[in-house]
Amino acid sequence: MGHPAIFLPLAFIAVLSALGMLVSRNPVYSALFLILNFASIAVFYVLLNAPFLAMVQVAVYAGAIMVLFLFVIMLLGADMGEGVFAAKGWQLPLAVTLGVGLIGAFVAAILLGEGQGVARAAVPDSSPTNLAIILFQNYVFPFEVVGVLLLVAVIGLFVMSRKMKK
Repeated sequence: MGHPAIFLPLAFIAVLSALGMLVSRNPVYSALFLILNFASIAVFYVLLNAPFLAMVQVAVYAGAIMVLFLFVIMLLGADMGEGVFAAKGWQLPLAVTLGVGLIGAFVAAILLGEGQGVARAAVPDSSPTNLAIILFQNYVFPFEVVGVLLLVAVIGLFVMSRKMKK
């Protein structure tokens, strides 16, 4: 998993950037915190000896997807949001309860699973060639469906923005 001197500060940065994304009142700042989180996850991939996934994480998620998010935020004029603490009624207590439950489940899994011996799985070949073969042989239909859904989303965005301007 890498050296603890690299992993622990990076994990701290990843958690703080995720919290910053959730707590930020400005959607643009939330998107920038998410880019920082994606970058830290890319370094985790490098620590796990998966450089191709790290490059894809930076290029696709931190690059293309976040540029699209920022474009949508700016186009729809949602620069100033109310943030996560503006939730009224049942939303904030439910979110806190679910968050505490998730953390409790992680702690329980770590504490209860520590004494058991776990067999290590064989490391699959994660080369770009092998990933492309798997993607375009086994998952062609879902790959095409995602492409069509993204196209429909972009067209819907432009239709919504034209109606809002009129």
